[in-house]
Amino acid sequence: MTIANILLGEFPLFLAPMEDITDPSFRMICKMNGADFMYTEFVSSDGLIRDGRKSLKKLDIYDFERPIGIQLYGHLIDSMVEAALIAEQAKPELIDINFGCPVKKIANRGAGAGMLRNIPLMIDMTEAIVKAVKLPVTVKTRLGWDDDSKNIVDIAERLQDVGIQALTIHGRTRAQLYKGNADWTLIGAVKNNQRMKIPVIGNGDIDGPVRAKEMFDRYGVDGVMIGRATVGRPWIFRDIRHYLLTGELLPEPSVNEKADLALLHLDKSLEFKEGKRAIFEMRRHLSNYFKGLPHFKETRLKLLTAIKVDDIRSSIKEIREKWGDFRTDDKTSIYNI
Repeated sequence: MTIANILLGEFPLFLAPMEDITDPSFRMICKMNGADFMYTEFVSSDGLIRDGRKSLKKLDIYDFERPIGIQLYGHLIDSMVEAALIAEQAKPELIDINFGCPVKKIANRGAGAGMLRNIPLMIDMTEAIVKAVKLPVTVKTRLGWDDDSKNIVDIAERLQDVGIQALTIHGRTRAQLYKGNADWTLIGAVKNNQRMKIPVIGNGDIDGPVRAKEMFDRYGVDGVMIGRATVGRPWIFRDIRHYLLTGELLPEPSVNEKADLALLHLDKSLEFKEGKRAIFEMRRHLSNYFKGLPHFKETRLKLLTAIKVDDIRSSIKEIREKWGDFRTDDKTSIYNI
């Protein structure tokens, strides 16, 4: 698979952009485990053009994580074009436009998935950005606003016509948020539409190797994007790649292996972010790193409430000492947390 001139190989695996999750530390851990393409946390166009500190910080890119894209969201064409030009200076491999975020405060302003209620504006905005920047432009969106407007097949054609180089589709409507099951049939309809020439990447409910292979085989997508199922499970990329190549399911990492990875993740988080923020944003990962251990409730509570780095390290070391080479049964999905 290629996006413009970016070579990604066969069956590439994408890490979805997620606010307060896909920071440089997590991207490093996912890259180590086999993620083929990653994105920054999504960036507000308004924040960028106003020199917002948090937004500008999200543009930090490191050689270890390439190829990488910067994803932008906003509801005004001029602001999005200006933000894209600013983001281009950070030298990512591509600019991605977020037309899929369902969060109320974003969608109700007409940005993210809110753009699905104004398709002409979506197309005009995309065309303006494509014309403004020299980098490839891609889009991530959903099936439609609600069950009465699942118009992704038409939208995909129109986005391709104005020059995007790849399209990622989350298999839910905005109205669904993250509830129910992702519907991949319309993702497959876009991919198998003879008019479509650009790569189509599928997203939604990929929670392990078997599901990923099924989506590649059944719908013929060019790549799959994984979001929530990576949180505290960065080895999911390794597991999927091994299964795609061999048909063999790898055993889940031992507690020792998870502890090593969790401590490295913590160290890198502290390297890239201020102490308190690093700790707060690591919590959701740490509670999942060791999910499935017997009688884990008390230890999980410690990891979720610790406010000192040394306390977190001590808790992880206690887990290692107690469980060592133990491997939890990882058949439960992250969606059942």
